[in-house]
Amino acid sequence: MIAGVTSFMADKLAGLRAELKRAADVKKAKVLQRFFRTGKGEYGEGDIFYGITVPKTRAIAKKYSSLRPGEVKELLRSKMHEGRLCALLILVHKFNAGNDKEKKRIFDFYIKNSSRANNWDLVDLSADKIAGKYLLGKKSGRKILYRFARSKNLWQRRIAIISTFAFIKIGQYDDTLRIAKMLLTDSHELIYKAAGWMLREVGKRNPEAEEKFLKKHHAKMPRTMLRYAIEKLPQEKKEFYMKRR
Repeated sequence: MIAGVTSFMADKLAGLRAELKRAADVKKAKVLQRFFRTGKGEYGEGDIFYGITVPKTRAIAKKYSSLRPGEVKELLRSKMHEGRLCALLILVHKFNAGNDKEKKRIFDFYIKNSSRANNWDLVDLSADKIAGKYLLGKKSGRKILYRFARSKNLWQRRIAIISTFAFIKIGQYDDTLRIAKMLLTDSHELIYKAAGWMLREVGKRNPEAEEKFLKKHHAKMPRTMLRYAIEKLPQEKKEFYMKRR
């Protein structure tokens, strides 16, 4: 019986992979490999794409959301970008549908395998939806985000700040502001963009909180981070911060 179940699940994983291959688009794959900077020395070096849109990948992930943890783990190890994205989207689905015990299992798995969310879209489509949501009522557990913010791994640092989007949505801004402060001296543009984006999201909900941060730190903020943060501000305020910088 166990062998039969294993064979059935292997067939499902094989079916998912077959659907990804059928949906492949060579022309789109070439465009995506340029867009996601997969060349030598770039942040996505070596990443390989099928050339599948996110909505299509999401539809395939939903169809195969019953995959067991072992199969999801195997899929997350895929050399193909959309394979890893599919695995992460399945985890998000399972997290949303799971009980407290299942949510903790998925959170722990996500943190342990965070290095496999190794491009910015993979982080942005999973971090706040798994790590952020899990930590909503667990302020003491948020120390993992501060550890990630200090990580040498680019993707863990991005996970740290993007995860706080879940907190922002319920009016909790402190962790976003603290982690953004930690990232002021980061060396990577993808972190500047992520931190600036989250600061902008704070500002949409609480302009005073964002402006307090900007007044204190704008002179030290990397230009890209600042530009992202002030994008929705009135023009005169944008000019003020950019000139004073």
